[in-house]
Amino acid sequence: MYRIASKKNLNPTVTQMEIEAPLVAAKARPGQFIILRVNGDGERIPLTVAGTDKQRGTVKIIFQIVGATTELLNHKEEGEYIQDFAGPLGTPTHTEGIKKVCIVGGGVGCAIAMPVAEEFHRLGAEVTSIIGFRNKDLLILEDEFRACSDNLIVMTDDGSYARRGNVTVPLKEMLEAGRRFDMIITIGPLIMMKFVVAAAKPFGVPVTVSMNPIMIDGTGMCGGCRVTLVRDGQRITEFACVDGPDFNGYEIDFDEAMSRGRMYIQHERKAHEKVCGLFKGVD
Repeated sequence: MYRIASKKNLNPTVTQMEIEAPLVAAKARPGQFIILRVNGDGERIPLTVAGTDKQRGTVKIIFQIVGATTELLNHKEEGEYIQDFAGPLGTPTHTEGIKKVCIVGGGVGCAIAMPVAEEFHRLGAEVTSIIGFRNKDLLILEDEFRACSDNLIVMTDDGSYARRGNVTVPLKEMLEAGRRFDMIITIGPLIMMKFVVAAAKPFGVPVTVSMNPIMIDGTGMCGGCRVTLVRDGQRITEFACVDGPDFNGYEIDFDEAMSRGRMYIQHERKAHEKVCGLFKGVD
């Protein structure tokens, strides 16, 4: 059992928790993830490591309430316990030799992008961060990004805060103005990452994308998290849990990934509604 050391609501649908897991905290690096279960008969879900405190032995996770398991998790309070917390899993984000990096995060994907930006800042790289949200009410982690970025640009789709537009607008402006980056790292909705890759392609800037497909065991055995890459004209299957979650953005078949990501939306909604019914009338 793993104790919830702290809980904080970042916006109406996104929650941050710190979980006491000393062994995971000692080993985890930016870009890696954990798999948790809320209770003994619960679903396994992957969540990115959003930060660690090695002295306290805690691991920070940030999750959006979209399905049954995240609803159950959100009803847990500080001081309570969850059943399983396994990790760290996946390959850490590559940082070696990168001196100028642009981090592009969208929505709850900023929870994954933030520790990556912090790591590059710690290593002395020049960090430009672009973070985007649908509106002001969904904004998260602005102060954290500001603290680790040499240049921070905040975008909202509706213009309710900061600049209006999507994250590719300032990215294109910088690239067209001659700004050069050793790497662009983008994390967020698949459609956003697809267009970030398209924006960077004419300028030949390497782009890393963080993939978050359906995942079950997290060890490469189930095959649920497969990702199709197109490399040298060949279609190649790799797995986000062991080969990723970071991949070369120019190789990803985004259309297939988006199609697979929509397969269980109705099942997820029904499961969420069922769990919500259990908590009706419960404060």
